[in-house]
Amino acid sequence: MLRPQNLIPALVAIACLQTTVTMPINPLGPPGASGSLYGTPTLTGPDGETIQSSDSAILPTSSYQLVAGQTDNDKYGVYLDFTSTQNPQPIRGSEGGTDPGPRNYNYDKINSDLFAPPGTDSGDMPNSKWPMGLSHNRLGLQGAGWARQQNDAVLPAATQMAGVDMRLSPHAYRELHWHSANEWSYIINGSVRIQASNENGETFIDDLEAGDVWFFPAGVPHSIQALDEGVEFLLVFDSGSFSEEDTNLVSELFLRNPTAVLAKNLKTDVSAFDALPTGELYIFPGTPAPSNISEQNVTGPAGVIEKSQQYSYHFSQQAPYEVPGGSVKIVDPTTFPIASKFSAALVTVMPGAIRELHWHLDSDEWSFFLQGSGRITAFAAPESSRTFDFNAGDVGYIPVPQSHYIENTGTEPMVYLEILQSVKFTDISVAQWLGLTPPQIVKDTLHLPDQVISSLPKYKQYIVPGSTNLTVTNFTVQG
Repeated sequence: MLRPQNLIPALVAIACLQTTVTMPINPLGPPGASGSLYGTPTLTGPDGETIQSSDSAILPTSSYQLVAGQTDNDKYGVYLDFTSTQNPQPIRGSEGGTDPGPRNYNYDKINSDLFAPPGTDSGDMPNSKWPMGLSHNRLGLQGAGWARQQNDAVLPAATQMAGVDMRLSPHAYRELHWHSANEWSYIINGSVRIQASNENGETFIDDLEAGDVWFFPAGVPHSIQALDEGVEFLLVFDSGSFSEEDTNLVSELFLRNPTAVLAKNLKTDVSAFDALPTGELYIFPGTPAPSNISEQNVTGPAGVIEKSQQYSYHFSQQAPYEVPGGSVKIVDPTTFPIASKFSAALVTVMPGAIRELHWHLDSDEWSFFLQGSGRITAFAAPESSRTFDFNAGDVGYIPVPQSHYIENTGTEPMVYLEILQSVKFTDISVAQWLGLTPPQIVKDTLHLPDQVISSLPKYKQYIVPGSTNLTVTNFTVQG
């Protein structure tokens, strides 16, 4: 029997046994293996040794070079062009420090405003950028094309809209299909023939080229076939969770129903379905469409869809609204009625210019950059902001009602689409808002000089020209 005076030593002995470290046994490795997978317990905690490491985290100044504007006051937030420097560093003004790596230098170079952010960036913000180049590319059959997408799986902030970039080789088809979401499309290059029929049995067919737009309501079945030069187009859907993989395809419709039912429905014999595709076609080669579109103009007793409800809009033929620094042209249900709640602006911003500070009233903004490069700072109340850099092929997403601008940071015109879920394309211009506010209120609130307040515009500028030297900070208009 264990006596009380021996109880404490016994418990201590048990505890020691429980905390005894058992050295792991190295596995039997392949021929040529040596050493141990584990260290020894003596490596835990202080070892009493003085560190004598030659692996320094200090970068010699000779190993990097700061770019123009990098030593300026960080609140200026001028664009830092890292594209031509070999070893960019996360330094802006007196803030930041060197980065010895490991790093992906290519990412740092094209995302300078994330790598060395303006001093005005603050707090935490959801990511507003997704490069389509990072999306999985689904390849079509026999070289017929490809498709890649962005949705909330890769850009969680994008809750209202998702996008697809699709390419069809000459004469290739996007298989007959329909969607659970509304589909809005902008043709990037090439030409295409689209065809559809609605719930009333009315039909539609049209040929479109680069710069044109189409819209198919949810549930309306349609076909898309590239013409002689092939086509690439952008698809935008009014659901952030939309996925191309969930498209309703006619091949799968036939494969997933009993052939006896199909035969009864189409008034034929089951042998008619012996040559059905063995799987979905998705994107596949086709025979050339007849050059005379009337040869494919199939109509039934209901006739064709009336003009005001037709599914195409020849946006390429619409002249842009020219302003100093660029141009804007808008398509929304005002001129394209069937495209319910899809409003879009095609914006061209010249080098050095800026799409003015603004926000939208009732919709998030989904953007796609078609040409050039730019940056956006998004501000969210009460005190958060973040700046993102964009290049051609990138998607931007700004939740309502975050304010933002889009500045051209390149040497060529920047062209991009702004797409809203709204019955009319609208925005609030910051400059116009202040210009239409009594000067006393503006002065008491922001303490701006009288000269600045008196020059505030009472009209919407859309785009404001600037210097192609992106380190310039004085834009005072003389005279």
